[in-house]
Amino acid sequence: VQLVESGGGLVQAGGSLRLSCASSGRAFSSYVMGWFRQAPGKEREFVATISGSGATLNYADSVKGRFTISRNNAKSTVYLQMRSLKPEDTAVYYCRGTIGDSYDYWGQGTQVTVSS
Repeated sequence: VQLVESGGGLVQAGGSLRLSCASSGRAFSSYVMGWFRQAPGKEREFVATISGSGATLNYADSVKGRFTISRNNAKSTVYLQMRSLKPEDTAVYYCRGTIGDSYDYWGQGTQVTVSS
């Protein structure tokens, strides 16, 4: 399984970006998909996850109300819509796909930079 993120870039504070993560694997709907991020000098941190059906969503407190995770299983793609971006949202954003403890895949990351 390959996960390929896209959609990162440079945006001013208060702006929006939509990240996409396309999966090349089969049975995409079986995977819990998530977004994580890592800022320079910091640990990688959880941002959001979505269940295989899309019914269950979880968000980090720092992004609740500003970010929305969604998925299109027909396109094997998960999205992260980011609004009201802040400079502290600057990080490399990674896509992750898991099935229990058996499968765990990561994308290569996409840079998001928010200028003040």
